[in-house]
Amino acid sequence: MPELLDLHPAPADMRALVIEGLSRSPKQLPAWFLYDAEGSRLFELICQQPEYTLTATETALLEHQAPAIAKALGRGTLVEFGAGSARKVAPLLRALSDQAYVALDISAEHLAEACTRLQQQFPGADILGICCDYSQLQQLPPHPLLSGSAHLGFFPGSSLGNFEPAAAIALLAQFRRLLGPGGRLLIGIDQPKPVPRLEAAYNDRAGISAAFALNLLQRLNRDLQGTFDPAGFRYQARWVPEASHIEMALVSRRAQEVSVAGRRWSFATGEPLITETSAKYSPEAFLELAAAAGWRPQARWSDAADDLSLHLLIQAD
Repeated sequence: MPELLDLHPAPADMRALVIEGLSRSPKQLPAWFLYDAEGSRLFELICQQPEYTLTATETALLEHQAPAIAKALGRGTLVEFGAGSARKVAPLLRALSDQAYVALDISAEHLAEACTRLQQQFPGADILGICCDYSQLQQLPPHPLLSGSAHLGFFPGSSLGNFEPAAAIALLAQFRRLLGPGGRLLIGIDQPKPVPRLEAAYNDRAGISAAFALNLLQRLNRDLQGTFDPAGFRYQARWVPEASHIEMALVSRRAQEVSVAGRRWSFATGEPLITETSAKYSPEAFLELAAAAGWRPQARWSDAADDLSLHLLIQAD
């Protein structure tokens, strides 16, 4: 069985974050609110929809390029940030010949399941799960798998796109601190595409993306005694060219008032509640972001259509 460390991440103050988010103009809540148990289940379904090609494209790219990526990464302990189901790391572990793997995630339940499954796939690999909020860690915990070897960071899924540019730079700088001197980072970045393709990817015909967003209201009703009527909102995903991102929102169908987090809030007809954004970066734009956080490029791999990149970064000094 893989070893698990529980660093007891402090629970987020959802009430304070909701009050802060609904006080903004436009109203916007943290994207991680979407991922309760039902939201996580729906997101897995989104990744299987034909319009949403990011997951399949990145998985195929990792499988095809794993030997080249492993050679460029070199020896060390592979550290995945926000591992979730940890399904994308398997080709790398295979190509790296069962090098040590450390998975960081805030959900202890998902972490245990992912690490157990990987240990069954790779019985010769040393696997460690760390339950934590990696964005708040000052350093990786002392452990034999994390001492005496280079740290090779892994952050797939183009999750960096969910952060506004300043927050994205801060996160990349946090990865640099955690990986330490000589650490490297392999990161997935989704790239700009024709607008109809982008908007379709986040508004699938099966309606899974809409159900995923609307589930947020059910969570607020359940966890913070909200009075949201999901039928009073419609889902919208649109490309915002000036920000180079997709904006996902729940748009109020009528003028209405709701209670949540102990306060009352008004929504005008057509007013959005932004649930998530997903920025798309050209390779050049991403490398500017990375440079601001102290990284420089070593290698890049992309799919045949150049829809998505895997960047290998090394520390600038």
